[in-house]
Amino acid sequence: MLNLSQRLILGCALLACLTIGLVAMTHHALAAAGQTTLAYSFVAMALLLELGTIYFVLNPIRTVARDAHKIAQGNLDHRVEWSSHDDFGLIAGELNRIAVRLRELRDTEAGRKQMEFQLSDAVLQSIFEPIIVTDGKGHVLKVNQSAAEILGDAATDRMALANTPGGGKILNAIRDAVSMQKAVAAEDEAAMLPLRIGQRERSYRLRTTPMRDSDGRLLGAVTTLEDVTTLQDTDRFKTQFIAVASRKLRDPLLQLRRGLYALSQGFGGELTPLQAELTATASNEAEKLEDLMSDLIDVAELDTGKRELKLERLRPLQVLEKARDRYCDEAAEKHIRMEVKAYADLSAVYADRRAVRSILDNLLSNALRYTPSEGEILLAAEEIKDFVQFTVRDTGRGIEAERLSSIFDRFSASSESGTGMGLALVRRLVESLGGQTAVESRLGHGTTFRFTLPVAPVEIVRHPVEVG
Repeated sequence: MLNLSQRLILGCALLACLTIGLVAMTHHALAAAGQTTLAYSFVAMALLLELGTIYFVLNPIRTVARDAHKIAQGNLDHRVEWSSHDDFGLIAGELNRIAVRLRELRDTEAGRKQMEFQLSDAVLQSIFEPIIVTDGKGHVLKVNQSAAEILGDAATDRMALANTPGGGKILNAIRDAVSMQKAVAAEDEAAMLPLRIGQRERSYRLRTTPMRDSDGRLLGAVTTLEDVTTLQDTDRFKTQFIAVASRKLRDPLLQLRRGLYALSQGFGGELTPLQAELTATASNEAEKLEDLMSDLIDVAELDTGKRELKLERLRPLQVLEKARDRYCDEAAEKHIRMEVKAYADLSAVYADRRAVRSILDNLLSNALRYTPSEGEILLAAEEIKDFVQFTVRDTGRGIEAERLSSIFDRFSASSESGTGMGLALVRRLVESLGGQTAVESRLGHGTTFRFTLPVAPVEIVRHPVEVG
């Protein structure tokens, strides 16, 4: 395929051949007539005319081509210099207008991007909370002023950040967010990051979120450190107050329950039907109050670290069977069938016996409370990697979808029949034992609670011969 210049040269060459042929014929005629000098002059003039034609046609094309190439290479300040108003002048003018328009578009786009960068940087710097922006490999790209004040020179250096107190937890959260490509945030102590600023230690909640472009491709991650020092101090004070108040109220409540029991048994004289009904109602309410205070004290002890866990090896099947036996009479009264499903050779869990009993008691009491007559409750266990997963499933009314996210929060009971602390205690106990909790439910389809406990380490039993 020939380009335009080659086609023009070929055309001019063909025209030259035709001209030379015509000149040769003319030369032959003139030579025959005895006018040889005139013939040679005519041939020379013809050749000069052809060479001039080729030069004046190809040179403008090559000049315009060179100018267009410079503009195409990005030199938008270059202009095609052409003074005549012929077709080449029209082409030169259009090329110049294209270059001007392209430069305006480039300057406008660069200005817009610069404005967007300055705006995003100003927004980042104006945020009070420390923020760290990293790329897809975990390298620090940007930090705001708050992060720089807290972390110092380590804020922009990954290696220095790894050697800074709390920096390892930040890098781990960034790595998890990038690898899992989902936000990493938690509300428990594992998400808390203690950092010392001056003479005071402050606590931050660590949250990491992946960044994506408009096409969904991963760009990096944004890490936010939320200062929760005041919230923790308030929560700590509230926990201590609840614990003290619950202990102070326990003795008066105990005396109240004893008095109500004595009245109900007729030690104060025979009661009328109305008096007996009022006494029974008061006894039930006092029992609920006792349960609430017990749960409050347990949660407070866990939060303050006063609850000492005695870890031991527990067999999942035995744990579930004992839980069923504790509630079998109550289930029989309501005509609810309870079933245990677990293999006898499941690996033992490493947990506190009292804590596991409290977990199952709270879950079973909830299941019995909300399961109608002729319903079913399943207690199950299965081994999943290094954990044993326990399941408590009922055929009750279920839980509203909007309540599932806060079901393990304190005082989340939907009715007056519960204390509102049972499931909060369940979560705290499970987490203190190294496990996790989960719930699944739909209205009209029952509820399933699951929690995991770590498998007990293998005990190496040596034969007496080896010992000796």
